[in-house]
Amino acid sequence: MSNTNGLSAKDRIATLVDENSFVEIGAGVTKRSTDFNMQEKSVPADGVITGYGLIQNNPVYIYSQDASALNGTVGEMHARKIAHVYEMAIKTGVPVVGLIDCAGMRLQESTDALAGFGQIYQMKAKASGIIPQISAIFGNCGGGVAVMAAMSDFTFMEKANAKLFVNSPNTLEGNYVDKLDTAAADFQKTASTVDFVVEGEEELLGSVRELVSILPGNNNEAACSEECMDDLNRMVDDFAAEVADPALALEDLGDNNFFLEVKSGYAKEMVTGFLCLDGMTIGAVANRTKEFDEEGKEVASYDARLTTAGLEKATSFVRKCNAFNIPLLTLTNVEGYATSVEEEKTIATAAAKLTAAFVEADVAKVNLITGKAFGSAYITMNSKHIGADVVFALPDAQVGMMDAAVAAKIMYADDKDADLDAKAAEFAAQSGTEAAAARGYVDSVIEPASARKQLLYAFEMLYTKSEYPIGKKHGTI
Repeated sequence: MSNTNGLSAKDRIATLVDENSFVEIGAGVTKRSTDFNMQEKSVPADGVITGYGLIQNNPVYIYSQDASALNGTVGEMHARKIAHVYEMAIKTGVPVVGLIDCAGMRLQESTDALAGFGQIYQMKAKASGIIPQISAIFGNCGGGVAVMAAMSDFTFMEKANAKLFVNSPNTLEGNYVDKLDTAAADFQKTASTVDFVVEGEEELLGSVRELVSILPGNNNEAACSEECMDDLNRMVDDFAAEVADPALALEDLGDNNFFLEVKSGYAKEMVTGFLCLDGMTIGAVANRTKEFDEEGKEVASYDARLTTAGLEKATSFVRKCNAFNIPLLTLTNVEGYATSVEEEKTIATAAAKLTAAFVEADVAKVNLITGKAFGSAYITMNSKHIGADVVFALPDAQVGMMDAAVAAKIMYADDKDADLDAKAAEFAAQSGTEAAAARGYVDSVIEPASARKQLLYAFEMLYTKSEYPIGKKHGTI
């Protein structure tokens, strides 16, 4: 059921946009079908309000599904209105925000409704990488509508009332809704589709406004927030203590301590999100080994290893940032790959995809090694070897093949008389930041407290970076 206690479709738009800025288009459009006595049913605006407006003075196109009009179901003209919004948004280079509250396909219109879904899918695919697409789910978002949401760049769910599902919980083998509500936000936030779960409709719409304000309008614009009022030379004295939980470290780095984490409930060992440095929007990808609560207490710990889910999460984020000219920052602390039978089925492919995503990204790329940087897992995390423009390291960072003690045991496995401690120390000397810097793999070793200003200066220096990729249709990785 829809969230009947929530805002109306029009109220959601009014809350989202700047005051008095919304202009409705297609208000007179309604259904054409007369099958199943449809001529006797009133469907104002065919169940979706479409138009354009401003969000913090940034133009956006909007569609808001009206659950009070035939449950917001998608019919022929409903779909045509949404497709028209996309057509105009692509032409003008303006983001699209979809406010979703929909009972799915309009069964009375059968193949016409089916064709309408295809039309929306086609336009969303065409718009992908050209304009940012944001979906905000307030009520039902099931079946084909869930695919629509997943085709967006960023998806929000209202915690209490939103439902996202391809198949409803009761249709899943061995499951029923009281056992596990797979459509609920608490479940979906741990999956790959949803980027943000927010409690309260007005709060969710406020979060959408915040995201729009830091994204570029299209793939030909640079992403900038408002003028930076923070100290460009501000020291971050707690940075060294926070690097284990990058969500805190990145918040400390950002202008006015702003960090917007994306997919915070999914693959928590990999942190992705946005911060601003001197007003520039920066996309961040970071390895997490600990999670702290608001009081600074450790609530979870993670191995410094790449997982399939974490790799896929990072790959999707990197590709979106590159598509919209958003520079990339990595905080690297990784010693290898996750080791399990299940991971072994998928992790090589997942690692290949993230590696390729960083290689293909032509935006400014900066890497800060905060802990371990071992083996091919490190190479994948935006290393100098695959195209990072600038690589920093903290003084106690380690760069090399693997842990020195493990390496010594492997190299001298057949030598019973070998002094493993001495050999490990010898290997460790090759794994320090000085050795990596001597070979040009690390550009500068920096103190943790100076991380903000060093990263800020690096991105400012790279602001005019321009690369011309080799001509090809697309990669296959």
